[in-house]
Amino acid sequence: MTHDWLSARRRAKRKGEWLELPLPFALSEPPLRSAHEARALLLEASGLPVKWINLLFSTGGIEPGEGMIRLHAFPAVELSTHPLYRLARQSAAGIPEVLFEDDYCLVLSKPTGMNVHPARPGEAGTLDEAALRHMLTTGQQAAVRHVHRLDQDTSGPVLYTKNDLAQGLLDEALRNKSMGREYVAVAQGRMQADRGTLTWPIGRDRHQAGRRRVSPGGDPAVTHYEVIGRARAATLVRVRLETGRTHQIRVHLSHLGHPLVGDRLYGGASPLLPHQALHGERLVFEHPWMQERVCIDAVRPPWLSELWTALGGR
Repeated sequence: MTHDWLSARRRAKRKGEWLELPLPFALSEPPLRSAHEARALLLEASGLPVKWINLLFSTGGIEPGEGMIRLHAFPAVELSTHPLYRLARQSAAGIPEVLFEDDYCLVLSKPTGMNVHPARPGEAGTLDEAALRHMLTTGQQAAVRHVHRLDQDTSGPVLYTKNDLAQGLLDEALRNKSMGREYVAVAQGRMQADRGTLTWPIGRDRHQAGRRRVSPGGDPAVTHYEVIGRARAATLVRVRLETGRTHQIRVHLSHLGHPLVGDRLYGGASPLLPHQALHGERLVFEHPWMQERVCIDAVRPPWLSELWTALGGR
């Protein structure tokens, strides 16, 4: 994608369900005469995904305009058909803090004790339900979809998308490991090394449902950690993931001999905390339209500060 196209994308304006994308000056003459010409121009140099352009074209979602191309980027969705619609409408629960929102993305701050999506049919009180309720209460006709997940008892930012373009690009970013996720955790015991990288593969535990374990035949997993504080019998660490295996941080630190405080499933049970001491602190991704780095920070929850103080940390 050329600089001219990037500049044009940043000057684009939403008009209802449509996005008006100005043409780079050098391409504005002669005027486009058909949707076929507009599609060919987009495919040639715009940097937009081929699959998305072809999807728009197949549904009449590309229209030539005067010095611009109109894209049906935000088709209205009938939210009453969403499987969580009834729960979202009936719930009186509040909506978690919105950390970021625009026409393409939504980031919610998930508290501990909340599932991102239903673990069983009809389960209420999930973050997906809260995201849908946010769309309903703000009058937005877009079906939000989560890009990644957090464990039920892990707090932190969760990214949602609002249209097909954002969904496709951010799903790809997650697969390509270009989405940054940083966590802060309290581990049992004093870790000797100031930093390290854990690369043990992770697989299912055949002896306990829902549990994972380090296994030679498991999926590749890479966890980077850095010590940011020490107490007499605990360590405060910042963790960065390259992969996103289920329970990855919990499994890796437990295998290292330092399970998370409060993590009963992996040997860290503690009277000080009823859940694992793990909080998603930062989420970094490239904006699907603006192509700019977006950095979302989630403030550490009170329980984390209180736990660290109780452990004598500083």
